[in-house]
Amino acid sequence: MHDEVTERMVIGGTPEHCFAVLTDFESYPQWAADIKAVDVAQRDEQGRATRVTFRAAAFGRSTSYTLLYDYSGAPGELTWVQVDGDLTRRLDGTYILEPAGEGATEIRYDLVVELKVPLPGFVKRRAEGRITGTALRELKARVEAAGRPLAEPH
Repeated sequence: MHDEVTERMVIGGTPEHCFAVLTDFESYPQWAADIKAVDVAQRDEQGRATRVTFRAAAFGRSTSYTLLYDYSGAPGELTWVQVDGDLTRRLDGTYILEPAGEGATEIRYDLVVELKVPLPGFVKRRAEGRITGTALRELKARVEAAGRPLAEPH
């Protein structure tokens, strides 16, 4: 059985800037506290990472999972599905980025989680909320610390 969670946050950066930070997977260990290592195994013809393996801290231990990314909705949407994981059967998600006023973006993070090991419901819900909430707070800090690009593409 899987659980779904959705979080939203407004971030002080354009959708394009937020999307660029989200898809710079190799930089995640610099700003996403739970991400310890990232390996980009495949890229598409535009050089975008399509198959990415993460090593992360979760449930008091290290976990690894591999995600396949879909850029068909870019730059307003980034979707992924898990293809391998040691603790999770599913870790599928979507970021939806929408303009939210002058240089700001509302990001909705949808995540579907299915663990291989059963956990009490309240523990799972707390972990899922932590994953999405922490991800958005850390993304906000990264985007806003970097500031907006000097020139927006037309």
